[in-house]
Amino acid sequence: MKLGPGKNDKEDRSDHPDISIILPAMNEELTIGRCIERIRDGLSRCELSAEIVVSDSSSDRTPEIARSMGARVVHPKNRGYGNAYLEGFRASRGGIIVIGDSDGTYDFSELPRLVAPILKGADLVVGSRFQGTMEKGSMPALHYYIGNPLLTKILNLAFKTNYSDTHSGFRAITRTAWESLNLRSTGMEFASEMLVMASINGLKVAEVPISYSPRVAASKLHSFADGWRHLRFLFLLKPIPFLAIPGLLFSLMGVMLMGIFSLYGDVNQLHLNTFILGAFFLIGGVQFVLSAISIKTYSVVHGYDRMEGVAKYLMNYYNLEKMLVIGGILIFAGILLGSTIVADWISTGYGVLNQFSQAVTALLLTIVGLQVILTSIFVSMMLLNESSIPGE
Repeated sequence: MKLGPGKNDKEDRSDHPDISIILPAMNEELTIGRCIERIRDGLSRCELSAEIVVSDSSSDRTPEIARSMGARVVHPKNRGYGNAYLEGFRASRGGIIVIGDSDGTYDFSELPRLVAPILKGADLVVGSRFQGTMEKGSMPALHYYIGNPLLTKILNLAFKTNYSDTHSGFRAITRTAWESLNLRSTGMEFASEMLVMASINGLKVAEVPISYSPRVAASKLHSFADGWRHLRFLFLLKPIPFLAIPGLLFSLMGVMLMGIFSLYGDVNQLHLNTFILGAFFLIGGVQFVLSAISIKTYSVVHGYDRMEGVAKYLMNYYNLEKMLVIGGILIFAGILLGSTIVADWISTGYGVLNQFSQAVTALLLTIVGLQVILTSIFVSMMLLNESSIPGE
């Protein structure tokens, strides 16, 4: 296959078209027709047979308009950006799959530019709005200056990629590459999952500049909620840099504060508040680290990551049992220290207590011990009956 002059008489006539264009749609009756017209314009300059699949969750005339223009319409069982694409992928038959929003923001007549790298050997092509042309008003200032650049930077740093626009919805991918990714996200984080899994699976990725236009109808995006979904997904895949490392730093800060004032200061009389702050840092830091372990386990069990390095050590049943023992020792130490305080209180005739630093330490040991035990139990439960974990 190669790009060439107009030849599109095979469109919608083959059981195995060269290309499938998937359009998710929810109440896009104002723009669906224009999108399909632009797709036909782009296809007129390709030697590619094609089909158009509209994955529709509309309550307006969107599906009727799409069918009248020759598109095949499917209906996902559940709403959601990812659900729409997953249903569209299942229904598609083309060797190359192009995806793009049906809200009129993407110019589908640029389809030949998007597909060209695929025909030259790329597995995935992302249309970059930031490398191309954005019309005035096409992207809110919050998204243009903060949201998209920040999330793109985080993804690039975490996965050693070099995307310029990780949230562009105009993309092309080979069917073989798509099947290798095993995408499962049902919401807006689907866009991030595709790029992350492409990096993990070593796909050959290309970016091409595209144009971007303002929406005709009101936007369905929820800036902070959708941004959080993308960020949460990155946390799932990379809990160590996002949670464990900050947690270790907080824990170290807590140990230093508590240690310094225990050795060189009168904690009970002069530095109790700072001592308590240190305990707070330590407990919070430990929780960050243990949460990272739990999230890493979830990621491995569900196929988003591999069991290797520190994760392989921590997810070993014998080492989880060691965590139970460590947690038990910490709890016992906390209870023992607390008991000595109670014994001293009783021996002084239930007078005023001045062992505040010891009480804080006893509480800290007990809480951290419980954190360790509960995390080891939770991780053990996630690993039950998991006989074929990636990388094991």
